[in-house]
Amino acid sequence: MSKSVNIVWHDSNVTKEDRQSRNNHKSAVLWFTGLSGSGKSTITVTLEKALFDRGIQIYRLDGDNIRHGLNNNLGFSPEDRKENIRRIGEVAKLMVDAGLITLTAFISPYREDRDNVRWILEENEFIEVYVKASLEACEERDPKGLYQKARAGEIKNFTGIDAPYEEPLQPEITIDTEEQSIEESVDVIISYLRENGYL
Repeated sequence: MSKSVNIVWHDSNVTKEDRQSRNNHKSAVLWFTGLSGSGKSTITVTLEKALFDRGIQIYRLDGDNIRHGLNNNLGFSPEDRKENIRRIGEVAKLMVDAGLITLTAFISPYREDRDNVRWILEENEFIEVYVKASLEACEERDPKGLYQKARAGEIKNFTGIDAPYEEPLQPEITIDTEEQSIEESVDVIISYLRENGYL
């Protein structure tokens, strides 16, 4: 429920379609979800550069980066996780309106929260990318040392340890980082964007 009252939406004289036409590509959100350490950030960093080098208007939103600023007042309770994803969804929607391909790298453990972002966008503007890796593989990688801290009880509500992760049921793209290299993963995603008319 919005606390804002007496507000009116002001339309622009420049439409999303105008921006897409000038960019010569569609805008959309590629929503990368998966366990910590699955490879979301690594893939999106590489993908962002690959698409930028092709002249695509693109921006990447990363979970840790967003929590440094926009969402620095949120913790990791289920309620705060929900609000974290809601805010990111609204920012991503603005970026789609601006004509950008937007990459988001968030654990986003709850299906309902991911679906809520899908619902605020127009059809075919939300592309769910499941970055799949077993808990064992993620713990072995543990690039930030978070699993070790979670296992030691130093971090509470850690996804995959003492908080749930709900796998996507029908993601548009699944990347298995135990089987596919970063380069192969990026190629799969770019191929999807080409074949489905985004690029």
